[in-house]
Amino acid sequence: MASFVVLEPPGERPADDMIFVRDGFAWLGLLLPFFWLLWHRLWIEALLFLAASIGLAMLVEFAGLGVVAPFLSLILALYVGIEGATLRVWAATRRGWREWGVVEADTGEDAEARYVAERGETPVADRIAPRAAAPGAARTSASGEPALGLFDYPARG
Repeated sequence: MASFVVLEPPGERPADDMIFVRDGFAWLGLLLPFFWLLWHRLWIEALLFLAASIGLAMLVEFAGLGVVAPFLSLILALYVGIEGATLRVWAATRRGWREWGVVEADTGEDAEARYVAERGETPVADRIAPRAAAPGAARTSASGEPALGLFDYPARG
């Protein structure tokens, strides 16, 4: 299962505008870091990446480190791949979004369903389709609500 960071919208925007950022390695962030940053509208981070790339190119040119240049570029791209989700969360918090918490799920739809269930809201029928449970698989938690997985999640207070 993957972890999704849940970000709530700033101000009086509707709760349907939630952002779910999957915490994990961004392969496109490794392969095309500058374009990946632009795709996710991380303008400041993209400019910093571009400045660091130009700085590394100048360092390699003036110091005569031609053999080391690919490794330095790989380290910079690897940083974007590893920390891409964190960069997205930081950028959203700079724009006023609030970090609600972390939800574990397989897909973004499952993360949204768990978020809605934990908030105690009624899920929107057209966005979250109910799934049929396997016979004998349904169990309830101590509070009487359906439990997910092997263990109950602590209630938010």
